[in-house]
Amino acid sequence: MLFHSLQFLIFLPIVFALYWLVADHPTVRKVLLLIASALFYAAWNPVPFLLVLYCATLDYFMAKLMASAADASLRKLYLMVSIVSNLSVLVFFKYANFLLETLVEMASWLGIQLVFHRLDILLPLGISFVVFQTLSYTVDVYRGDCEARDSWVDVALFISFFPQIIAGPIVRASHFLPQLDARPALPNDHGARAILRIAKGLAKKILIADLLEADIISRVFSSPETYFPLEVWGGVFAYTLQIYYDFSAYSDVAIGSAALFGFYIPENFNRPYKATNLPEFWQRWHISLSTWLRDYLYIPLGGNRGTKLFTIRNLMITMVLGGIWHGANWRMALWGGMHGIGLSLTRLYWWRYGRPKPGESPWWWAAIGWMLTFLSVMLARIFFRAESMPMAWKILSEMLPGNHPWAELVAAPNLTLRVLTIVGAASLLHFGPTRLFDRIADVWVLTPIPVRVMALVGLSLVVKQVMDFEAQTFIYFQF
Repeated sequence: MLFHSLQFLIFLPIVFALYWLVADHPTVRKVLLLIASALFYAAWNPVPFLLVLYCATLDYFMAKLMASAADASLRKLYLMVSIVSNLSVLVFFKYANFLLETLVEMASWLGIQLVFHRLDILLPLGISFVVFQTLSYTVDVYRGDCEARDSWVDVALFISFFPQIIAGPIVRASHFLPQLDARPALPNDHGARAILRIAKGLAKKILIADLLEADIISRVFSSPETYFPLEVWGGVFAYTLQIYYDFSAYSDVAIGSAALFGFYIPENFNRPYKATNLPEFWQRWHISLSTWLRDYLYIPLGGNRGTKLFTIRNLMITMVLGGIWHGANWRMALWGGMHGIGLSLTRLYWWRYGRPKPGESPWWWAAIGWMLTFLSVMLARIFFRAESMPMAWKILSEMLPGNHPWAELVAAPNLTLRVLTIVGAASLLHFGPTRLFDRIADVWVLTPIPVRVMALVGLSLVVKQVMDFEAQTFIYFQF
């Protein structure tokens, strides 16, 4: 079920009304949300939801066994069962074909001819997010950061909560589960802000992300050779904006929808393209994933405890695996490796010259850092978006002046007024005042309800007027 579909716009108010009717009955309201989450997921395909329930059930029992085990080795055994089971689910459904294809290619290098037959395996929506979230539960119980739950419904709801099951944010058990215990509350201003947050997300998705995809991005990335260099640069820049607005739009709707039921989900983005270095970018981009990788992979690998060489090794392992988490192909591994190299070079520079404190560097130095960071992120996006490695290299080659005459270097007929307007507006919104939305929300809360309704109707009319393209699924649904 897509957030920007009529189906969801009917589903959400119905679940909202039923939930608050039974809000005083803890078990009933939890079961209601669990059923709603199952229906939300099953609208795509009901069978894979059984896999979600399997992960939740296994980890429910492993956590219970860990809590009752007095022997440390037994607790570690139960944790390993959870880790192996969850990662096996992820590897089989997401990486089986990738691993088999890689094996066939490696065999050919050794002179062994094997034939690769792609397995017909359905990739469940959001399986990467599900596995990372359920793993956080058992690991947190093992570490003592979270208590094992007696209620299977609590654990199943934590894993499958419909606002964020498909594409996050990845929520920690220690953060979400305690909220199930409290009687939910929804003050008027919270409800108004939640609705505005949902509307903001839908507007970002349709009016910016989907429009850019239809007008320039899909065309440039499918046949870059038919476009002038400036247009290819424009397409890559537009995609850099699109992936932020598309993914942050999903997070906006997820956070707003959860708030309507009295749940707080942490922010997932903080103006990432304002970063002046790559470490800062990853502190601002997909925050729930970057902190998950830090806490459950980078630090267990050793983090920055040890020699500088081991720190760089840990960074590279974390980023390459983080890249492969996004997709079962070598392009994603390369994308993650590019970020790993950038993070490592930044560390090497800081070790040599010291890490500057905020506001310590002159403005021009911060501007150079911002330009280099944004350019590296944008160019790496080519490998993230391109359909294949050869296509990624072709796009890069078409961005170079090459043998183009001067007139072709400045020609850009496909960068239409509509594209330039959306790119300009999206850039201004991103780089504008950080608290702009909070100020708008403050005014929204004080606005009479009829005016709010008229504003939402007006937004719907604007969407209908400009939507001469097919709505796209959210980019991160594929992960």
